[in-house]
Amino acid sequence: MSDKKDQKHMRLAKFLKASRGNANLSQLEVADHLGYSTPQFISNWERGVSAPPIETIGVLSRLYKVSDEELFDILQKVTLDQVANNLRERFLATKKVAK
Repeated sequence: MSDKKDQKHMRLAKFLKASRGNANLSQLEVADHLGYSTPQFISNWERGVSAPPIETIGVLSRLYKVSDEELFDILQKVTLDQVANNLRERFLATKKVAK
C-alpha cells in the first residue's frame, strides 16, 4: 500500500478504535452485537486491514454513539480511493501489455 492509501485506511481505523473506546466497548462486545463469532473482524477494521461492511454502519454508529454520516463519509472516502487505485493499477497494467 502507498503511504497516502495507508493514511486513509488508518484514518478510518483510528476513528473506529477511538469511537469504540469512547463507548467503553470491547472488540468482543462489538462482534457480539454484529453477530460475528470472533472479534477478529473488528480488530482487522481497527488495524486498517479491512473496512466494515456498509450494512454495519447504522449499528456501529449507534453502538459507538457517533454520527452515521461521519462514519459513512470516512468509509466512503476510503472505498472511493480503493476503487480509484485499483482502476489506475489495471489501466497501467494494460498500457504495459500494449507496448
